[in-house]
Amino acid sequence: MILAAGLGTRLKPFTDRHPKALAVVNRKTILQRNIEYLSSFGVTDIIVNVHHFADQVQTHLKEHQNFGINISISDETEEVLETGGGLKKAAWFFDDGKSFVLMNVDILTDLDLGKMKQQHQETKPLATLAVSKRESSRCFLFNENGELCGWRNKLSGEEKISRKEDSLHPFSFSGLHIINPSIFPLIGQEGKFSMVDVYLDLAKTQPILAYNHTGTHLMDVGKPESIIEAEKIFT
Repeated sequence: MILAAGLGTRLKPFTDRHPKALAVVNRKTILQRNIEYLSSFGVTDIIVNVHHFADQVQTHLKEHQNFGINISISDETEEVLETGGGLKKAAWFFDDGKSFVLMNVDILTDLDLGKMKQQHQETKPLATLAVSKRESSRCFLFNENGELCGWRNKLSGEEKISRKEDSLHPFSFSGLHIINPSIFPLIGQEGKFSMVDVYLDLAKTQPILAYNHTGTHLMDVGKPESIIEAEKIFT
């Protein structure tokens, strides 16, 4: 699933007239780039949630024949549901019992998704979260075994601890997850909510593991200046 429903306020003025999913990096929209990224690792079916200028996203996909793969739409035009609510609304799409990838449309990466999938299959957690050592204002906290134990806002000092451990290691989340569909009946939240809250709640009793991809490229292309930087890396 590609999360593409956000308002993209950091990308103004572009997002005053377009959805952030259609921001362009070297002649390709970031939506196209992430569809091609997932497809390169064998993904054949994707659901995309839409809200802000939803019609433009759907027209873009139609004009390009869905970039050669099967694409479904989760319509959030009435209300954007954030990451958790958006995923829960699309739960019907993941009815084959297989783990699936969830990613934000406004990240670009060369992370080896095949290796991340292999770790997920071998360790069998409820979810595997792509993380790395880099500067960010918020981070997840993991124990020595790479199990999620909490969250920290580095600016305010706020912490949310799911499991108390003697030693916790901060890693920045990369907006890419592999999730076992058994998560759906465990999600107690309704309406609009974040996957961060879901993970912090479930980490009290369920294994949610880190996949450390420090050293690979990751760009948050949610701001105009970051698109300029991304064009130097993603040709």
